[in-house]
This record gives sequence, structure tokens and C-alpha cells, in this order.
Amino acid sequence: MNATPTHQALDPEFRLLVLLVSIGFFMQGLDSTIINTALPAIAKNLQEDPLRMHGVVVAYVLSVAACIPLSGWLADRFGVRNIYFSAIIIFSLASLGCAWAESLNELLIYRVFQGIGGAFLLPVGRLAMLKIIPRTQFLAAMSLMSLAGLIGPLIGPTLGGWMVEYMSVRWIFLINLPIGILGALITLKAMPNVLEPTVARFDFGGFILLIIAMVSLCLGIENFASPQHPLWWSLALILAGLVASLIYAYHSHTHQNALFRSKLFKNKIYSIGILGNFFARLGGNSIPFLLPLMLQVAFGFEPFMTGLLMIPTVLGSLASKPIIRSIVQRFGYRRVLLVNTLLVGLCIASFSLTTADTPLWLRTMHFFIFGVLNSLQFVSMNTLTLKDLNQQDASSGNSFLSMIMMLSMSIGVALASTLVNMLGAYYGADNLVAAFHMALIFLGCINIIAAYIFWHIPKNTPV
Repeated sequence: MNATPTHQALDPEFRLLVLLVSIGFFMQGLDSTIINTALPAIAKNLQEDPLRMHGVVVAYVLSVAACIPLSGWLADRFGVRNIYFSAIIIFSLASLGCAWAESLNELLIYRVFQGIGGAFLLPVGRLAMLKIIPRTQFLAAMSLMSLAGLIGPLIGPTLGGWMVEYMSVRWIFLINLPIGILGALITLKAMPNVLEPTVARFDFGGFILLIIAMVSLCLGIENFASPQHPLWWSLALILAGLVASLIYAYHSHTHQNALFRSKLFKNKIYSIGILGNFFARLGGNSIPFLLPLMLQVAFGFEPFMTGLLMIPTVLGSLASKPIIRSIVQRFGYRRVLLVNTLLVGLCIASFSLTTADTPLWLRTMHFFIFGVLNSLQFVSMNTLTLKDLNQQDASSGNSFLSMIMMLSMSIGVALASTLVNMLGAYYGADNLVAAFHMALIFLGCINIIAAYIFWHIPKNTPV
């Protein structure tokens, strides 16, 4: 008698559900990349300084980070279909608002709502598949869904550049509407409204503390270079963020239903992985924002060309996927993360050597190498962080990691923009290239902190 295989092909009855979750994944991946190439054009349309448009990215990413802890509880309480459908509607309506925004402040408000919708799309979609699809078919479902996550970032920068140059800035956001309408219709047909019969009380107190911590830290860093706010205000915001973080740390230790219990951090590998993730992503996640800005504002490239130049980064990321596992197995987590973290930092800093006259072949190779190294970094870090968590802590640990990833991205983008603006004021408006170059060197050096953290990984850590 043959044993039941561990992994099976996906049954036809679940394909529509996987397509639905893929649509949400695609929308999220597309929106997070299409905007970067279009920022200078959006700034021109709103009559704003392109160097002060980082808030458009930060507002979205920070909203995603803030709402991730809420997504699982809402899905359990009100059902996966209801929450997923609501997420698509919120995301689509917010996209419509972004398209017709007439000021930067108005755009930022709609981006926050986009982030709220985006925060629920992938986690709730993944939770729905986990609850509905048999575990033997889950790997096949996740593999199929991940293709959508690869396609979005691959076409996002180029599509954004093309739309800006040959259509209208508004289409950067309007493209979400037909996709959203299709997703909403499929949701009603393909996703059962699975919910939990009993749901623990949500930790609203801890949730508010986390929001205060994340928003205060991000705004404090962002306002450093703002002439509208004094230095003491930025320092006060950062202090408020740190105090809120400390209060939450105490809260997580004393409250039974805390979103993220302090016992998670008794796991040494998990703690190292979380800290390393945070610092390593400050530079790595700011580059997709900073490079398109430098290419257009400092070097004078057209949007479509800028989008094309970002493709090698994504291709490098894709090319590295098949070899990551064998590299980690051959050299171990500690050695891989130590060496690769420093290489990523050097690669980020080396972008400061490029100019408008850098040969195309060299720029393409440079971007490709960064994509390879960055992908190896992220996959290795994430795998290390989660690998030793028991079944009981897996869900909470994964949610906290997802939140830290988005928080690091928002702080990284805010930090990159602050650096460029401060250095731009120092070097003068006529020497923006130097401002970008020095910012890149600083962002690359941050990886030294991450490397120091990964140095504490035990040498005998199993793969």
C-alpha cells in the first residue's frame, strides 16, 4: 500500500481561490513598485519638490505595518471573505482618491487608506488558503500564488515610467480599479466566509502603543530635514516613539492577550533575526525609492528609461532564488549573513560612484548584482528568524516579523529622504549628485550594524 504523498497537485476546485489571492498579492506588489518611478512626475503634477515626496511611500508602508497585527483577528472575528472583500474595496476606492488628489496632503490621506486595504490583502488571503485548502496541496497553492508576487515588482517600475511618460500620472493609481473590481467579484464567488467560533479579546491597548511607537519614530526621522518643524519637535517625536516601545515591552510581558508576547524573544535566534532584519532593511529597502529619484532628479533620466533600468534589480532577485538554499546549506547562516550583509552595504555605497555618464552595461550589471545580493539577504534573514519557532508561536512570530519588515522600510525611506534633503541643503541645489552620493554611502554603512548583530549567531546553528 502506497503512502499518501506529502505534497499534491492543486485540485481544480481551489484554483479560483488561488487566483483571487494572487490578484491581491499582485495589486500589493505592483503598487509598492510602480509609485517609485512616478514620484518626480507626481511632484510636478502637485507642484511639489520631488525630494519631499517620500511621504507618499512612507504613508502607505507605515499604514501596512500598523494594520498587520489587526488583520488576523478581524479575519477570525468577521470571516475571511468579509475582510478580504472589504480590503479590496478600500484599496480600490483609495486608489481612485489618489488618482484625483489635488494636493500632497490629500494624496497622503488616500495613501493611508490604501495601506489599510493593502495590509489585509496578503495576510488574510494567505490565511484563507491555509483554512480552506488541504495542507497536502498548500505548497502547490503557495507556489502558484508567488508568481503574482514576482510579476508585480517586475513590471511595476517600467509600467509606472511608461504611464507617466506616455499617458497620465493618474493611471498609476487608476490601474488598480479594473483589477480590484475583478477581485471583488471573484471574492463573492470563490471564497467561503470561514471564521472562528471563539475569538480572544483583541489587545487594543497594545495596538495603540505600537501605532504611537511606529508613527512617532517615522515622523521624527522624517521631520529632521523639514524647515517647517524645529529640531526639538523631531527629537520629541523620536523620544515619544522610544517611550511607547518600552511601555509596550512591559505590556507584552504582563498581559496574557498581548499581540506579541515577550516570550517570543527568549528565542535567541529569533531575537537576532528580528534585530538584523530591522537594520539590514533600512538601507536595502530604501534603494528602490532612492535610485529612481537619483536617476531622474540628479541625472536627468526620463521616467520610462528609469523604469527599464530598475528591471535588472528584479531579474537579479529572481535569478538568485534557485541558489539561495544551496548557498546557505554549504556555508551556514552565520557565514552567509555576515559576508552577504557587508557585500550588500558595499554595493549600496558603490552606487555613489555612478554618474549620468556611467555606461549602460556597467549600470545594468550593478543593478543586477544588487538584486542578487539583496534577495539572498532577505530570504536568509527571514528563514533564520522563523526556523526555530514552535507551532504555538509561529503565527505571532511571523506577524511581528512582517510588521518589523514594513516598519524598517518606512523608516529607511524616511531616513534616505532626510539625508538627501539635509545634504542637499549643505551642498546646494546645484550639486544634488553629491547629496545623493553621500546619502548612499551612509545607508551602506548602516549594514555594519546589521553585520555585527549577525556575528552573534551561534557558529553551530543548524540549517
